[in-house]
Amino acid sequence: MNLETISKQAIDLIKSVGHFIHSESKKITADDIKEKGFNDFVTYVDKEAEQRLISELKKITPQAGFIVEEDQTQKRSSEFNWIIDPLDGTTNFIHALPAYSISVALSYHDEIITGIVYELNLKECFHAIKDKPAFLNDAEISVSKTEELKNAFLATGFPYNDFSRLDAYLALFKDLMRKTTGIRRLGSAAVDLAYVACGRFDIFYEYGLKPWDVAAGSFIVQQAGGKVTDFGGGDNYVFGREIVSSNNLLHNNFLNKLNSHFI
Repeated sequence: MNLETISKQAIDLIKSVGHFIHSESKKITADDIKEKGFNDFVTYVDKEAEQRLISELKKITPQAGFIVEEDQTQKRSSEFNWIIDPLDGTTNFIHALPAYSISVALSYHDEIITGIVYELNLKECFHAIKDKPAFLNDAEISVSKTEELKNAFLATGFPYNDFSRLDAYLALFKDLMRKTTGIRRLGSAAVDLAYVACGRFDIFYEYGLKPWDVAAGSFIVQQAGGKVTDFGGGDNYVFGREIVSSNNLLHNNFLNKLNSHFI
């Protein structure tokens, strides 16, 4: 399997699907918006984008299965799997608010080996393959060199339907507001992770996320020199529904602060 060829083909496909999504952004009406769960929205654009991705990725890697957000009839393989979020940031999309993205990762025995995050509004494609650097379009990227938490610029996501840890989350948020440069909430975890990879953010953390939200972005962060763990410092961040990504230099100090509130 030639990962460079597969990645290039997948990037071309993702950009094409991204053009479709962006072209539909001003056509969305209230009738097009469905609620899968509390504060969990989907549109025909999400579904059509996902089907286009699945259809063409099957041609690129016929042996691969799929872990996807919308079409739960897709089968998972015991070896290779594409992990797809066709539109990460649907709420932003339906309100015509940047940022939103396509997130696609390829795994082998649950190890991510290719990651692509395409932010549609700025046409920025973040991508990486195993044992190679990370890129933003054609330029190599790396994480920031910020060493002290007081100088860190952070991103997070607000819990939208899982409020089981809300008190701890808000206590940490309050603490970080006082002791960092600032915190932002963009509304697309895949974009947040990509921005850690290229040094725009120093840290991103969130709980309640799904594999398709984080698989590609977390891999790109690591290939750019960063570190990604779950809240306990372990490696169950793709399927474990909690994630901390950083420039590595800040990681342990941030985990200590996080766990002073979450444990």
